[in-house]
Amino acid sequence: MLTQTDSRTLAYVNLFAVLGTLENLCDLVPEAKEYIKDQEAVSIGFAVKGGPSATISFAADRCQIKEGCDYCTIKLPFSSCEKFNGLIDGTVTPIPSKGFTKIHFLTKTFVPLTDLLTKYLRPTKEDLEAPAFREISTKLTLYTAAAAIAQVGNEDKSGRFSAGFMPDGDIAIDVSNVMGVTINIKDHHLTAIKRPCEKPRAAMTFSSLEITRKLLNGEASSMACICDGSIAMQGMVNMIDNMNRILDRVSQYLSV
Repeated sequence: MLTQTDSRTLAYVNLFAVLGTLENLCDLVPEAKEYIKDQEAVSIGFAVKGGPSATISFAADRCQIKEGCDYCTIKLPFSSCEKFNGLIDGTVTPIPSKGFTKIHFLTKTFVPLTDLLTKYLRPTKEDLEAPAFREISTKLTLYTAAAAIAQVGNEDKSGRFSAGFMPDGDIAIDVSNVMGVTINIKDHHLTAIKRPCEKPRAAMTFSSLEITRKLLNGEASSMACICDGSIAMQGMVNMIDNMNRILDRVSQYLSV
């Protein structure tokens, strides 16, 4: 199995999958909602040389990420993907090139939000003992994993190889009666859509959030879950097979 990761793909995963999950954190976690309650419009642009660029906006009690950073309030430039990845692992402190008067937002709102996100995406055993926390943690992990599937499928060498075998269409990843996300494939380019799929060409359905959590955390075998019926697959199974190969690579990037 290929185990090496590359810094450029990791930068895409960190920006669009990890930081991108701030959108969902602010929707699901009351504490996160409090941080941005009545927040005036402010946006943080991340410009990574040789890598991704995106803007995370906060306004009207909501958070949203979009590609590009031409119209951000605060701009954080990074000279390399390695430097940006250092922001995520806490070894690099960026200096804004724009928006110095808004630095207090970074320290008083953005950093606490990212710390809160880390708590949910890398929970302790004690945290997971609370059912409400465990439910939200699992939902956020699935949103992160779905976004990371798209980034790894588009940027990672092995991921692109698997994406090359995927025909156009949508894959539904659902948790029965709880939530759903969509992976869209168009010309072998993957896009994660954080809402249920309306017309899937293939579908992978988890019977519960607990099964979802165990599979994403490596505590359960997908084959065993398929055999006991806790995971169901429908439609073009080859699309799901290749997506799961990409998901294997995702676990290596998210564990970095």
